Amino acid sequence: MPLPKIATPTYELELPSTQKPIKYRPFLVKEEKVLVIALESEDTKQISTAIKSVISNCILTRGIKVENLPTFDIEYLFLNIRGKSVGEELDVNITCPDDEETQVTVNINLDDIKIKIDDNHSNQIKLDDNLIMEMKYPSLDQFIKNNFDFGDKNVMDQSFDLISSCVDKICSQDEVWAAADCTKKEVKEFLESMNSSQFKDIEKFFETMPKLSHTITVVNPNTQVENEVVLEGLASFFA
Repeated sequence: MPLPKIATPTYELELPSTQKPIKYRPFLVKEEKVLVIALESEDTKQISTAIKSVISNCILTRGIKVENLPTFDIEYLFLNIRGKSVGEELDVNITCPDDEETQVTVNINLDDIKIKIDDNHSNQIKLDDNLIMEMKYPSLDQFIKNNFDFGDKNVMDQSFDLISSCVDKICSQDEVWAAADCTKKEVKEFLESMNSSQFKDIEKFFETMPKLSHTITVVNPNTQVENEVVLEGLASFFA
C-alpha cells in the first residue's frame, strides 16, 4: 500500500515587473537541501543557480520562464517562497555604520520587505532630438553571466556586456532597430559612440531600477548611537 501524499499549500503574489498575479508553493525538504548545499559552498554563482532552480520548481502558474524574469522579480519571489517555507521572520547580522565594527542581530518580518520603485526611473533614454533607446531589465542569467563569469575580462568589458544585454531597441521618428537583430559588436560600437552625458543616463537606468529594499534602525550597544541602515538586494538579507 503506497504512502499518502502530503498536501502542499498554494499562495499568490503579484510580480513587481508586471503586476500580474502568479501562484506558488513553499519549497520542499529536497529543495531546501539544494539551497543549504549552495549556501555552504559560499559560491555566489552556485547560490544563484540554486535559487533559480528552486523558484522554477515552486512556481505553479504556467508560462513563467524564470530565466527571463528581471533580477528584482527573482529576489522578491525567492524571499516570499522562503517566508512561506521556513518562517516569515529572519535574523540578519548588521554592522553598525557609526563604528563599522559592532555587529547587531536584527529580526525582520519578510512581509515588510518590498520592492522599491524610484519615481525618477524610466526605461527610455533620450539620446538626442531624434533617437530614443529603450532598455530592458537584466535577467538572472544575465546577472550571473556578467557578475560571476568574468574570465579574463576587465571591469569596463563586464559593464559593457551587461549594458549591451539590456538594450532592447533604438527608435527614431521613422525607424526602429531591435537589439536582437543586431550583433553584439554593433551594439557595443553604438554604445561606445555616445558622449559622457548620454552614458550617464544609461547608468541612471541601472541605479534607479526597482530593487528589493528595506530600511531598519539599529542601536549600537557600545556607543548607544542610533543608526539607519538600508538593506538592498537578496544577499543583504542572508548576510
